Amino acid sequence: MSTIKKFAGQTAIYGLSTIISRSLYFVLTPIYVGTLPTSIYGIFTKLYSWASLINAVLAFGMETTFFRYLNKYEHDKDKVYSNSFFTVALLALLFLTGTLCFVNDIAAWLQKGHGDTYADYTYYVKCFIYILVVDAVCVIPFAKIRADGRPMRYSVVKFLNILFVVGLNLFFLFGIPLMIKHQLAGWEWMQQWYKPKWVGYIFLSNLMASLLTFVLLLPEFFKLKLRFDFAMFKNMLYYSGPILVANISFIINENLDKILLDRRLPAAISDQQLGIYAAGCKIAMFLSIFVQAFRLGAEPFFFSHAKSKNSGETYARIMNYFVIAVSVIFVAIVANVEILKYFIKGDQAHRQLYWSGLDVVPLLLFGYLSLGIYMNLSVWYKLSDQTRYGLYISGVGAILTIALNWIFIPKYSYMASAWASLIAYATMMVLSYVWGQKNYPIPYNLKKNLAYIIASIVTVFLSFHVFNRNIFIGNALLILFALSTFYVERKELLLLFKKK
Repeated sequence: MSTIKKFAGQTAIYGLSTIISRSLYFVLTPIYVGTLPTSIYGIFTKLYSWASLINAVLAFGMETTFFRYLNKYEHDKDKVYSNSFFTVALLALLFLTGTLCFVNDIAAWLQKGHGDTYADYTYYVKCFIYILVVDAVCVIPFAKIRADGRPMRYSVVKFLNILFVVGLNLFFLFGIPLMIKHQLAGWEWMQQWYKPKWVGYIFLSNLMASLLTFVLLLPEFFKLKLRFDFAMFKNMLYYSGPILVANISFIINENLDKILLDRRLPAAISDQQLGIYAAGCKIAMFLSIFVQAFRLGAEPFFFSHAKSKNSGETYARIMNYFVIAVSVIFVAIVANVEILKYFIKGDQAHRQLYWSGLDVVPLLLFGYLSLGIYMNLSVWYKLSDQTRYGLYISGVGAILTIALNWIFIPKYSYMASAWASLIAYATMMVLSYVWGQKNYPIPYNLKKNLAYIIASIVTVFLSFHVFNRNIFIGNALLILFALSTFYVERKELLLLFKKK
């Protein structure tokens, strides 16, 4: 139980830091929209929409591989760390060299039809490339911090990165103009080079924040030793390859619905429908943040305890707590959706339009719930070195996402995307459980976990549809659900929170 207590504490730290970081990052969106011309903001959005895909390729699944090989080579962790790092560093170097050769072509393609100069776009692209490379080089040092069980250090570095990004954006977009306007110290020098509302400052802010992160991680870099094992390198690539493809498939699952909404709907309504769907996604992100925080703590924990005598029972117990947590959060978000909808920015007319799509929220939330359980279940193919199953499962999810969106969007619009997301993630969850029990059995309490999931679905249906999103009735149902859960789990939960 003390082991699970430690895991819960680390997950709480990851969760709090993730929430704070996301909240700070959300501050930037209205600033960008209100400050930058629409066409220029579109370039920023277009470049960063590629970031998650490129980051996944550069990381090459090495995070998970690093955790697995630390577990396999407990007496040679330095070699595992070095091999993992130099693999990612090599990919980053190849990416840097290759993209810099085509900077001018990329800049010319982006600049076509827009007002900024060719030189400006060359600067944007170069900054973007450097950001991706620096972030890639930091992947394994961050993984080492997580593997060492130091969530506070991880969270502080991530928090300082976001804080620095926000601070520099505010300084470049608002601080310098005020200093020039009021002729404060250095204003004449700033006036010589400052460009009002220049999107380049956003890229520069992100690059400087990435470099700050690199500096903060120097203690981890200094622990690297020039030890490269080619045989281990080949084995690591064999392990990580399917994970890379699985990660790319996951990115497709997360983003393709929005692309297909734009393509499969008539041009006259596609932007509006996409905006409504995106607003619903923002509310559902509250559960996604918890799932992400859990993943940050769970992956290194699962690998580090793989050789423990009762590891299977520990994983099953963690699954039980996780299902309880996501079920309660699922019910809580739906019960308070009438409050959370005010997080969607805009004037009253736009808000009413966005709110017309709130029906997607329960569907998206259950999709994220299924995704979280799938991430929990995925430990079996990672520990048994059968990562190809991760490729198969995520591949099925990607195919379902593409097929269902392509077929049903023209008739059902964004509701088709919400259902496609739910079906894809739920299918991945079921496949992982079935194949996992066949290849690497873990004694999950299937009946109890299913009972919590079904109870949460019934509660959400009552709250959202039967009682028409009434806040008071919804929260009464939430309290009833939470108290019932606590009563059933009272012995386990009291033992978990009991002080030594």
